[in-house]
Amino acid sequence: MIWRFSRTFLKTTKRAALGAAFLLCAPVAWAEDIAVTSANGGLTLTGRFIAYDGTYLQIESAYGPLTVRYGDMTCVGVDCPDPDAYVPTFRFSGASRMADVLLPGLIEGFGRSSGYRVAFEQVDSTHATLTFLDDDAPVTVFSLRSTSTDEGFADLVAYEADAVMSVREVRPAEVQIVNDVGLGRLDDGRQSRIVALDALVPIVAPGRDLDAISMRDLSQIYSGEIKDWAEVGAIAGPVSAHFLDAGAGLTQGFVDQVVNARQQGLDPEVVSHPTFDNLIEAVVTDPGAIGLVPWTRAAFGQQLALSDTCGYRLLPMAESLKAEDYPLTTPLFLYMPQRRQAPIMRDFLAWLRTPEAQLVVRRSGFVDPAAVPIALSQQGQRFANAIALAGDGVTLDELQRMVSVMKLRTRLSTTFRFEAGSSRLDALSRSGLGDLAQGIRAGRYDGRALTLIGFSDGRGDAASNKRLSLERARAVERALGAALNGIPEAVTVSVDAFGEALPMGCDDTTWGRKLNRRVELWVD
Repeated sequence: MIWRFSRTFLKTTKRAALGAAFLLCAPVAWAEDIAVTSANGGLTLTGRFIAYDGTYLQIESAYGPLTVRYGDMTCVGVDCPDPDAYVPTFRFSGASRMADVLLPGLIEGFGRSSGYRVAFEQVDSTHATLTFLDDDAPVTVFSLRSTSTDEGFADLVAYEADAVMSVREVRPAEVQIVNDVGLGRLDDGRQSRIVALDALVPIVAPGRDLDAISMRDLSQIYSGEIKDWAEVGAIAGPVSAHFLDAGAGLTQGFVDQVVNARQQGLDPEVVSHPTFDNLIEAVVTDPGAIGLVPWTRAAFGQQLALSDTCGYRLLPMAESLKAEDYPLTTPLFLYMPQRRQAPIMRDFLAWLRTPEAQLVVRRSGFVDPAAVPIALSQQGQRFANAIALAGDGVTLDELQRMVSVMKLRTRLSTTFRFEAGSSRLDALSRSGLGDLAQGIRAGRYDGRALTLIGFSDGRGDAASNKRLSLERARAVERALGAALNGIPEAVTVSVDAFGEALPMGCDDTTWGRKLNRRVELWVD
């Protein structure tokens, strides 16, 4: 008998924040055991079938997940794969926001670009398959289970999914659990892929006397600290906060990144809704309501900009989402276990970075993560802020030097930021680094000069901030060199830094300081 992790317990534990990531073991029977024996009969392994890629078999054994070369083994059990009839099957599980439109579109696009006919089947309300056919013979099957981000991670740990569709970043407790069961670290950039970008946007009923709200006020509304509109500068009246069900990944992401950042929890009086349609209808018909909705749905209500005490106002645009300049940007992830992938799955993951895939993302109503140029003429507000807020440590000579460096170059939306209190790039930046490295390998930057320009927040003295911003730029340069095993001669990469000279937010807020601490990519 093999002792296995209880899937029900894992789900329950995740929803309770997973405590100390302690896992209860219990004997369960999700599938029949198989027994594989080496060619000379000297080794026999028994366990549950996990995956087969056409060459290698992975089983859940008493020693954890083990991978063996299947051609050298004999196998006994109903789940033993037949190499002659093998058709790769990839199981995706998780957020319905990705499973219902985005992933089917991407899978179909990849299939057609690879020369296959794609057959779609809606198996039931939560399960669909897309089968690649060559002369009516199945070549590959992609299975999509549309549930929630939590369910996706539970399926991964239970070996019932090959990829998690997640609309929030993996939580530390989930990283630990997945690592403990031998599936690798999901916070390693090699085990995740950002396939699209979205954003949460605050909306109110049309006619509300408010056009912007600060991140602090938004957090305090959803934590229950603000109960009256007068506290945010609007006409007095009770505030009614609305959100998608607490189990939804977008809700969890907002609570993780915004509400819990202030050591608060979501107010139990927040009104939850099963769908965004229900949420929007409730908000637009209630003058006291506020809701958070995806960027593509914000037009159905009166959209609020995000503001701060320095007068900055931020609205979501494709460029600001790509650059992570909009604080409520929400990347959409695929998380995968540390496991050999069949060649066609590796090809699919590589195809996700292509212009064809990015077009599918945009047609699905999301923002693709590919870099786009941001002309100097589009950045007037940033330069106005630099002049208006320049302190004693930022001289006119330094501002003039910054402009002279930038006016000969074009900023790309690829921007690098770091995790709080860490020298490690955040998830979107790690994805951007991978995209940049692939572009360099593909020759898209041959003959061009890339400049990594570091910036800092305004805390501390200007000289120290400039040194710190230069070190951040050098850290990105080192990470890029490591990703490429050395910068190729066809491309020139240099670094520069201007410290606190180009702020994008107030330094008296956490999110403002995060916006200011960044490394931008400029090309000539």
